[in-house]
Formats: sequence, structure tokens, C-alpha cells
Amino acid sequence: MASNRILIVEDDHGISDTVALNLRFVGYDCTVFDSGSEAAASLEKDHAYDLALLDIMLPGMDGFELFSYMEKYKIPVIYMTAKTDSESEVRGLRDGAEDYIVKPFEVVTLLVRIEKVLKRTGRLNQTYHFGNIKVDVENRIVTKDDKPVELPPLEFDVLTVLIKNKNRTVSRDHILNEIWGEDYFGDLRTVDVRIANIRKKLGLGDMIRTISKVGYRLEEPKQ
Repeated sequence: MASNRILIVEDDHGISDTVALNLRFVGYDCTVFDSGSEAAASLEKDHAYDLALLDIMLPGMDGFELFSYMEKYKIPVIYMTAKTDSESEVRGLRDGAEDYIVKPFEVVTLLVRIEKVLKRTGRLNQTYHFGNIKVDVENRIVTKDDKPVELPPLEFDVLTVLIKNKNRTVSRDHILNEIWGEDYFGDLRTVDVRIANIRKKLGLGDMIRTISKVGYRLEEPKQ
């Protein structure tokens, strides 16, 4: 299954580069434009996007104007903007945007919102790849070299959190909260046990890196 494709239209290259880098790290396919009019023109040739991240204050055509093109091609929109006034937020959401996030924001917050929008709109790719390992989240199937690998439910859930955040450090608390919710008060070592089992069963070894006093990172080997 192909990666979800995300269109980023942002004229601040520092922001667009950071967002695109982080999205690519976790497996999204990103296309970036720094002009609203250029993005609009490109959609006539290629509009197969699952989501658009739009700044509002753009050269050539602002984000509100660009939104009509997203509507035409049925591309869900999250505005990411420095405009903090309620009038802009209300306009954006009333026009039909799925979400509105104000700069500066944490990338992890954006990632969560992207996933929620993709899931809500039925566009979320729930099959993840890591080398020769494939994780089908919807059907809860793990394969390695196209052969099924049996994982108990908790190990499957821990692996899912890691692969969805590949190349990013995730804390033990984050893993526990993703699986059991924020009300979990159990032993953090339960994560360590699951990680050890996953390493052994999938032959991941050092590819699941232990980050001292923090958590773990599923890290693709450097080419």
C-alpha cells in the first residue's frame, strides 16, 4: 500500500522543511510549495493528495482562496497559521477545514492531528513497512518476508506505536498512554519486556534503540 500523500503549502522554508522532514521520517509522502498560486496550478496535473496543510498568509493566493481548489478535488485541509484571531479560525473551520493549528506548534501535535483527520476521512493508510516487516494495523497482522509472525495483543500494540513513529524517540509513558490511556498507573517495565520479545521475534536487535532514561526508537539503518 502506498504512503499517504500530503500537500504542504507554506512560504516559511524553515517551517515547511521541518514539517516535511518529520512527516517523511514517519512514512508520509510530501510535496511542498511556497506559493498559493503555484500550488493551485499544480493541482490541475496532480491532485491525488490525502490531506493538505495550508498556511493562510501566502504569496500569490492566500490559504482561504486556495481552499476552493481543495474542495474541488476533495482534499481535506488543516490550516497551520500564525493568525491567532478567532475570526480567521471560525472562517477556516466554517468554510470546511478539518482542523486549525496555530504557530508555533509541536511537530508531534501536528502528527496526531494529521492522523486523526486521515482516520476521520477514511484515508488513513494503516499498513506500515519497516524493511522486510509489514504491519497491517486494521487486520492486526504482522509479516516478515511475507511470512506471518504471531505477536500477542500487547506486543502488537507496542510494535504499532514504534513503527508509526519510526525514526523518532517515543517515551515509555507515551507507549503506555497510546495503548492503555492516560489513566494507566502500572509498571513501566512492562514496556521493556514487550520490547525484548519484539526484538527477538522479529530479529530487530539494535534497530530498536534504547534511549537512556527516555524510551525507545525504531531506527532504520543508514544506507
